[in-house]
Parts: sequence; C-alpha cells; structure tokens
Amino acid sequence: MGKGDITRQAILEHATTLATTVGLDGLSIGQLAADLRLSKSGLFAHFQSKEALQLAVVETASERFTERVVRPGLKAPRGEPRVRALMERWFAWVVTSNNAGGCFFVAASTELDDRHGAVRDAVVQRQRDWIEVLANALRTGVVEGHLRADTDPEQVAFELWGVALSYHHYARLLGAPDSEARARAAVDRLIVAARRAL
Repeated sequence: MGKGDITRQAILEHATTLATTVGLDGLSIGQLAADLRLSKSGLFAHFQSKEALQLAVVETASERFTERVVRPGLKAPRGEPRVRALMERWFAWVVTSNNAGGCFFVAASTELDDRHGAVRDAVVQRQRDWIEVLANALRTGVVEGHLRADTDPEQVAFELWGVALSYHHYARLLGAPDSEARARAAVDRLIVAARRAL
C-alpha cells in the first residue's frame, strides 16, 4: 500500500468515526484536514468533492460492519445458530463499534431518512443488504428444520431489526443497564415463537 493509500485510509477511518457524532453532512474537509494535520488541498485531492468523501465513508462503515458482524456471524452453523450469532455480533457492534455516536448506520439512517441523493441511496442499499442477510439466515433456519415452514423470514427480520434499534436507543441514549438483557430476551422470544415444535 502506497503513502497515498495509507493517507486516504487514515482519512476514511477518522471521518467514519466522526460521522457518528457530527453526521455525514457535518463532515468538513477543513476539520478533517486540521484533525489529521493535512492540508485542505491535499485532503481534497483524495476525494474531489464532499459527496465523494461521504460515499467513501459509507463504504468504509459498510466494510467495518461486514468484518465485525456479518463475516463472523456467517461462520456459525446454518439456521437458528447463525441467526443468533448474527444478532450477537450486531449487539456487540452497537456498544463496541469504536464509534463515539454508536452505530454508524443508525446515525446515518436518522440523518438521511427524508433526503434524496447518492449518499442516501448508498446507505439504503447497505441497510437492504443487511436485512437480506438476516432474512436469508432465517430462510436457512426453515430449510434446516429449526424454524416452522410457515415462518415469514422478512417479518422476523423486521422484528429483529426493531429489537436492535431498541437496544441501541436504550443502551446509548437512555443508558439503561438492563438493555442488553432485554434485547436478548426479545430475540429469544422471536426465535422460540418461530421454532418448529418437536
């Protein structure tokens, strides 16, 4: 990796973490340059526009999420164990993702939900990809015989998503000490309700 690539990666790592507190719109070439002791023109040369920087930050956040949540979760055995592993990794991401403002995607979704443009589209696509990972893990749960044949994977994924968002809110905003236990109990109830009767 060349010096330019190393510099670009350092910019993206810092900008991705910063975006969880100031938002994607709050990212400023000037602030990033000052934080990283780079010239504005040098930093601008890596991205050419604020939108290009924002898109690169979304991609970096997605790579982080894939490395810390998706790949480890997908190593679990197919079916219910995989669903549980993905949720465990997601819960860990909420509280230990090294992002000062919590989950990058929760912050970005709130910021961009009523806007239009390429940056919102990129966040939407990453969120749809993640929903599909969850739904697909649930589908394999049906195939493996862990979950009932009439399980609606998209509905259960929707509800699991709601649990994770509640966990983020309770843990980070409300500081509720029982947030993790409540989130785990909610996931367990959803999976048990969908489980095939033995």
